[in-house]
Amino acid sequence: MSMSTGSIFIVVAPSGAGKTSLVAALLKAASDVELSVSFTTRAPRAGEVDGQHYHFVSRDAFEAMIAAGDFLEYAEVYGNYYGTSVRWIRERTAAGHDILLEIDWQGARQVREIFPDAVGIFILPPSLQVLESRLRGRGTDSTEVVERRLAEARAEIALVGEYDYIVVNDEFEQARTDLLAVVRAVQLRAPRQCERLARVLAQMQPAG
Repeated sequence: MSMSTGSIFIVVAPSGAGKTSLVAALLKAASDVELSVSFTTRAPRAGEVDGQHYHFVSRDAFEAMIAAGDFLEYAEVYGNYYGTSVRWIRERTAAGHDILLEIDWQGARQVREIFPDAVGIFILPPSLQVLESRLRGRGTDSTEVVERRLAEARAEIALVGEYDYIVVNDEFEQARTDLLAVVRAVQLRAPRQCERLARVLAQMQPAG
C-alpha cells in the first residue's frame, strides 16, 4: 500500500455543547486520528499537562510566533491567544496522518482558507434550553458569563451552513457514533483509497 495524504478534521461547537468529551471519545475509538495540540497563553488548569493538552507559552512568545508566521490559525478568546502550528500540520498530513483540530469558528475559517479540503464538523446542542442547562450545571461560570456564552452560541449556530457535517449532541453515544461515522466516511473516499491502494488496484486491472 502506498502513502496517502492525511485528512484534516475541524471540530467546532459552542461552549457547553460537549465538544471536548466527544473529541476524546472519538480519539479513543479512532486511534489513527491525531489531535493537534494548540499553543495558548492562558494558564494551565488543574490536571492539564504541557505538551499534552496545550503548549503553554507566554504572550510575548506567542506574538513572536505570530510575527514569524508559525500559525496555521490563531485567535484571541477571552483575553488569551490560541493557535495551531502550521509546520506540524503540514508534516503530519504529508506523512499520511489524519489530524483533528478542536478550534473555534474563527480558526476554522482560517484553516479552510489554507486547506480548503479540510472537513468541517459542527457539534450542535439539541436546543438552547439544553445548552443553558449544561452551562449552568457546570457551576463554574457567573450568570453574566453564562448569558454571554449563550449569546455567542446563537451567533456560532447561525454559521452551521459553513460546515460539511452537523452532529447533534443529544444522546452522547449516538453523537459519538455519528462523529466516528463522519471520520470513517472521509477516510474511505474513493480518491484517497485509490491513492492508498494503488498497488493492489493495479494488480486487479485487466491484462493487456
